[in-house]
Amino acid sequence: MSESDHNASPLDALWQAPVIVWVLLTGEALAAMLALAPGVERGHWVLFGLASLAIQWVALFALGGLYLLRRPLSRIRPQRIAYIALVLLLLGAWIVGTAAWLFLGSTPLVGDDDWLTFVLRLSALVSAIGLLGIAAFQNYWRARQLALRAKQSELEALQARIRPHFLFNTLNTGAALVRRRPEEVERLLLDLADLFRAALAGPHDISLEDELALARRYLEIEALRFGDRLQVAWKLPREIPRVSVPALSIQPLVENAIRHGIERRPEGGEIEIAVTATPGTVIVRIANPLPSSGSEASLGHQVGLNASQVRIEALTGGRGSVLTQREGRRFIATVRLPVRGEAVVGDP
Repeated sequence: MSESDHNASPLDALWQAPVIVWVLLTGEALAAMLALAPGVERGHWVLFGLASLAIQWVALFALGGLYLLRRPLSRIRPQRIAYIALVLLLLGAWIVGTAAWLFLGSTPLVGDDDWLTFVLRLSALVSAIGLLGIAAFQNYWRARQLALRAKQSELEALQARIRPHFLFNTLNTGAALVRRRPEEVERLLLDLADLFRAALAGPHDISLEDELALARRYLEIEALRFGDRLQVAWKLPREIPRVSVPALSIQPLVENAIRHGIERRPEGGEIEIAVTATPGTVIVRIANPLPSSGSEASLGHQVGLNASQVRIEALTGGRGSVLTQREGRRFIATVRLPVRGEAVVGDP
């Protein structure tokens, strides 16, 4: 299992809109079942409203607790997170149940129950629904991780077939320069060694600064091959934000910009690599000119793009993304990385 799999946490998926909507709708469905249950002769709408209020407060209490504890919880196993979520649900049931008994004692929600009976009844209901919900979420998370690993393995196999093309081009470039510019050949081989060391290390995470350094080494190799046809514009902040990325997740996007942009243009062009940061997100933007044929411009981008997308999604629990777009005669790949923990955002 890769380090990315360990860093991805099921908590990351909880803050996504579909999951929150699913939790709220489940609470409403449960409130409707209570209001329409046998034995309730009248006041269905009143009971539905009060039950909905109580259930949603219990759910929001648990979600809020998990959000406040997200940093320490991100370092423990997902199975233990499930137990902590259940404890928070029960604690929320006791707090909300006590408040309901005190302030809504004469309503259909509480009825004639004493405090302990009402709170225990609410806790039992919350426990049953919570266990079912946690089991469903764990199954979803397990299936999602398995699908990500399968997709990542498939894309890594495709990339393994593509890397020899780059290796042969690099060695041919070195052979052509060995007599005329031996010092540049030495630099080329050192850059190549760094890239293949990262590739052979297997799936692991590195800092964004180190990943950009690998991309820079790759571009130095390609600069020897393309000469004046390749220009690179780096737009980086004074301090690179301290966020983690999968090793060789940005570099393939730069490689695509070379292979399907610069290489297909007789006149070459400029690749722009920019990093911007906000308090919650780091954005890496790679732009390259498109070849004259628009139909060919998009061919071949998908392997590196999909590989980077899958690995970044696995690392960030779905909060990171790799998106592409065309602006005029340029192809742009945009990587969005969520800032975790005490990440420092550099000034532009």
